[in-house]
Amino acid sequence: MTDALEGFAREGFSAGGTTHDIYRLGTGPAVIVMSEIPGITPKVAAFARRVSDLGCTVVMPHLFGTPGRPPTAVYAMQSLASVCISREFSGMALGRSTPVIAWLRALASAEHKRCGGPGVGVVGMCYTGGFGLAMTVDETVVAPVLSQPSLPFGVTKSRKSDIQISPEDWTKIQARADEGLCVLGLRFTGDRFVPAERFELLRQKLGDRFIAVELDSKPGNPHGHPRVAHSVLTEHLEDSEGTPTRAALDQVLEFLGTRLGAIAA
Repeated sequence: MTDALEGFAREGFSAGGTTHDIYRLGTGPAVIVMSEIPGITPKVAAFARRVSDLGCTVVMPHLFGTPGRPPTAVYAMQSLASVCISREFSGMALGRSTPVIAWLRALASAEHKRCGGPGVGVVGMCYTGGFGLAMTVDETVVAPVLSQPSLPFGVTKSRKSDIQISPEDWTKIQARADEGLCVLGLRFTGDRFVPAERFELLRQKLGDRFIAVELDSKPGNPHGHPRVAHSVLTEHLEDSEGTPTRAALDQVLEFLGTRLGAIAA
């Protein structure tokens, strides 16, 4: 275990014949933090600590990569290649449901039973960005956050406005939104991996129950966000008071904390 994961407890979780390690920290209602490519990096772990500090139990599944390893371009490509050929993830880039979603739903149910509270929060990032939305089919999930949801890859017009949810699941998610469920999404406006059409789809499907946080990263933007800005809560977070990314982080933490009862509404 690396220094980035110091204090986290590691244990295995099995469901549907699949076992993954999970890293756990804190007490209180559960929040499942799903890492971006290439894996649980030091900055993903740092975000998880912020969630734990709210008064929540943060749970990070180890789905790919090497836990605690810092990101590099080569490592990211290796990690992406491994998930693209994995049966557990295969089809995700094309917008089809995969076994990993069933495993994550089982994890959310188990953590709710273990940790209590009104439900479970979920945070997906990049490759896992849309996983949290797929998990909201189950009423266990009450605070879904989609940070730069990058799948399916927007290589065609239809995929740009897709987010890997079946019509049947959309019906269930929309019914939950009608009952009060809110979904929080984050993206940089210049991020080619998260097209504007994807957030427009979420607005169409969920109406004002979709809370969009879109950070200006177009050329010449006043905040100095780079053209390649992608990871809102981790690698491209400028963690200083008054910055748009810090405001986005604070909004995510408030969203999780209030909906899980860790922060007074």
